[in-house]
Amino acid sequence: MDDSHYKYMEAMDADSFRELMQTYGRDVWNLAFLLTKRHDLADDITQDVFLIVYRTIDSFRGASTLKTWLLSITRNTSLNCLKSAFIRKVTLVEWVTSRGISPSAEKKAIELIYTDDIWRAVMKLPIKFREVLILHAKYELTTKEIADVLQLSEGTAKSRLFRARKLITAYWKEAGVYEGV
Repeated sequence: MDDSHYKYMEAMDADSFRELMQTYGRDVWNLAFLLTKRHDLADDITQDVFLIVYRTIDSFRGASTLKTWLLSITRNTSLNCLKSAFIRKVTLVEWVTSRGISPSAEKKAIELIYTDDIWRAVMKLPIKFREVLILHAKYELTTKEIADVLQLSEGTAKSRLFRARKLITAYWKEAGVYEGV
């Protein structure tokens, strides 16, 4: 998707909005879920993000990529949701699981065990470390783009990414799973 198409738009037409949602909808939902740990909140946040984008597309000037702008809105919306009194008082815990059918049940079972372990470790990280690790590993953002999304200095983003990796490595060593190279 060409980000320049959205620069200086006064309003968004239905086709452009549909294309934007199809292109980035999964990324927005995934980030919302990874920050909130709840499917229902991720659904609501994704809707809110795209409503915000629809109403404020005229404020997108192309200073960052469209993806970075969307993920920044997603992060802010997710954090605001987590700060709300209702969410702080009512917390439902769900584990991240992978769904799907595989030709080899044994292989899939082993993959699920490792995947669940990895996600549990990531989800145990404090949010400031979890979000940088997810933005880097899952969304393949550079430290500069991560800094833009999180509204941090690039040095702080690098530091948090380093510490997140260090915490995950320590978890694996403690669990006896990590084998040094």
